[in-house]
Amino acid sequence: DYVTSISPEGTTDWGLGDWIPYKAVSNPELTSSVFYYVTADILAKAAGMKGHDDECRQYGMLAEKIKGAINDKFLDRGKGIYCDGTQTELSVPLFWGVVPDDIRPLVAENLHKRVEADGFHLDVGVHGARALLCALSENGYAQTAYRVASQETFPSWGYWIVNGATTFYENWRIDVDKDASYNHIMYGEICAWFYKGLGGIYPGTPGFRHIEFRPNFVNGLDRFSADHVSPFGKISSEWRRDGSEVTCRLNVPPGSTATFHYPPEAVRYGQRVELASGGHTITVKLK
Repeated sequence: DYVTSISPEGTTDWGLGDWIPYKAVSNPELTSSVFYYVTADILAKAAGMKGHDDECRQYGMLAEKIKGAINDKFLDRGKGIYCDGTQTELSVPLFWGVVPDDIRPLVAENLHKRVEADGFHLDVGVHGARALLCALSENGYAQTAYRVASQETFPSWGYWIVNGATTFYENWRIDVDKDASYNHIMYGEICAWFYKGLGGIYPGTPGFRHIEFRPNFVNGLDRFSADHVSPFGKISSEWRRDGSEVTCRLNVPPGSTATFHYPPEAVRYGQRVELASGGHTITVKLK
């Protein structure tokens, strides 16, 4: 409500922006406004779930106002570019559902091209690090996301590892004397991306009563497995490549159901399989 009181047009610069970026400086009003939208949207949904209908309508209308204001002010609809088209400026609206549906493919393509131009290295701060990998893998560019995630040269998560890191740092650089905490979670979204972007484990409904399996079989990996203990029990997603086929082994816990989605690299891309609780094996033919 305070941010609303100082933001009559629907956008706000209240916030620190894309904190400690590698190089590119992204528009702080764009990122702050996206999180303003996300907060209003969450509040509207929570109010609806709790039966507070007036607040649900109030904050739902506010969320739509903010989203419209963001796209009116920062989006070049013809080019599919937000602001100057940095990795953060493209990935944050994609990840948080701000981009209009009809131009999502164009914005995603521009994000891929931006990452490619940056040598498949990240060029983000805290907000971009949260959004980049999933913004790519959820919009048809899982291979691009994997190339970024598996880099070992600066700047990258792997660069930290090959230089001895066993925790997340606060700064992509390791030779600085400020903003240099050596145990800082703000770049930690890559951990969640392993489960989502590779294992494809998503909650279809709150608490994983229904599970969405959306794995991506990226080049560079021949096998992958991930487990998550949900309120209903262990969810497993494992896949192994053998030539032009991938064998997926999935576990749906008791009381849950699931949907398996064939990824873009599959012959049956766009099709899906409904799954009951229990173990399942699905063979996927690749294009």
